Amino acid sequence: MNTPFDPDIPPPRRSLFAWLRGSFLTGLVVIAPVGLTIWLIWSVVGWIDGFVLPFVPRAYQPDRLIQDLLGLDPSVQINVRGIGVVMFLIFTILVGWMAKGLIGRSLIVLAESLVERTPVVRTIYSGIKQISETVFAQSERSFETACVIEYPRKGIWAIGFVSTGTKGEIAARAHDGQPMLSIFLPTTPNPTSGFLLFVPREDVIELDMSVEDAAKLVISAGLVYPSDRLPELRKKRSPKPQKSS
Repeated sequence: MNTPFDPDIPPPRRSLFAWLRGSFLTGLVVIAPVGLTIWLIWSVVGWIDGFVLPFVPRAYQPDRLIQDLLGLDPSVQINVRGIGVVMFLIFTILVGWMAKGLIGRSLIVLAESLVERTPVVRTIYSGIKQISETVFAQSERSFETACVIEYPRKGIWAIGFVSTGTKGEIAARAHDGQPMLSIFLPTTPNPTSGFLLFVPREDVIELDMSVEDAAKLVISAGLVYPSDRLPELRKKRSPKPQKSS
């Protein structure tokens, strides 16, 4: 009688349905990231075009110019995407260039003074301005370091991102004025939401993995781990042996 450990027993043959299911799941893993990326880019470009192009006169619309260039009938619809994105980039660059000048700064100060006098608008504008300055500021780059902290209690660790050192009243009143860090603790699988924590600097363990790798780990709920660099990191940090005299 044959046993399960008998080498003469041939491996079980997979059914046609199991083979099709395995091939389908493998193909889905390959196609889904590419398809979703293309769909997202296409949707964002279309949204920007739909917002920008209505401000362009009808005679200068991209589809109208192509119709006139090729001599096509006006009833023929031509969907040209991306022109609005290019126009938006050019307009944004021009506004930024003007804002750096003396006249542009004066106009911005005048416009902000008018906004500050409007009760509801000033609250929305000030909040959006602070977020924009924090995210797009070139002087201080945010989220350059990933870290782990003990949260929500001792013995349980969570991945966070170091934002900045605490400042102002929080730095002066919390933790007896000792150095603290502002930590953004993302949620899984949506890292755009999370918690803002002020943690003592000595309780924050900074990681050598990049912010992108840490974000992948959070989004995948722990399924996608970055490559293990501990051996080479330990090799770099290990003290060199001293030569005996």
